[in-house]
Amino acid sequence: MTTSRDQILARIRTALGPPADHQPPYEHAITRTYRTTHATRTPRERTALLADNLTDYRAHVHHTTPDGLPALIARLLADHGSRTLITPTDLPPHWLSAIPPSDVEIRTDDPHLTHHDLDTTDSVVTGCALAIAETGTIVLDTGPGQGHRRITLIPDHHICVIHAPHQIHDSLPQALLHLDPTHPHTLISGPSATSDIELDRVEGVHGPRTLDAVIVTE
Repeated sequence: MTTSRDQILARIRTALGPPADHQPPYEHAITRTYRTTHATRTPRERTALLADNLTDYRAHVHHTTPDGLPALIARLLADHGSRTLITPTDLPPHWLSAIPPSDVEIRTDDPHLTHHDLDTTDSVVTGCALAIAETGTIVLDTGPGQGHRRITLIPDHHICVIHAPHQIHDSLPQALLHLDPTHPHTLISGPSATSDIELDRVEGVHGPRTLDAVIVTE
């Protein structure tokens, strides 16, 4: 018996016509001449645009050098009143070298950590895969220095380190060329936030309530 599905598919095949003998590859089948960015920027302009857009999304943006990074991370943890911190297993050790051991308990990303363990962790420090200037977005892909996705979603405070200029891209189309599609991607534009039907903004619902974006200029 012919089903409705069969009828619909038959009509589609009829409309498409017989297959061509030499179909072009998918990436060449359609001419894509659209622009991949809205402007040509210098690395300094790209970094400034990222910082402005992250600030618009209520992230706290900080600028430092590689030498100043450990002291800045220690200060941000102290300002937040953090007593516990979780980090990826492959986070560069010197990033945490200025944290007083007596002040902060440092936990490393471990598959055996429970959701309760993560929920009682004050802060998380990670790197990122890249950042997108035009949208003010940080992208994580569980790559080096990032750990599992859950450690950046449950703790209330996220310190994320972005290296400028090589990790900052102008636009999403340009950034996608540098991401592995087989990895899980988390796109962060400011602290987690949502609004109800009355447009009352609530932060910290789907992720960290506070985002400190640290831009390290090489």
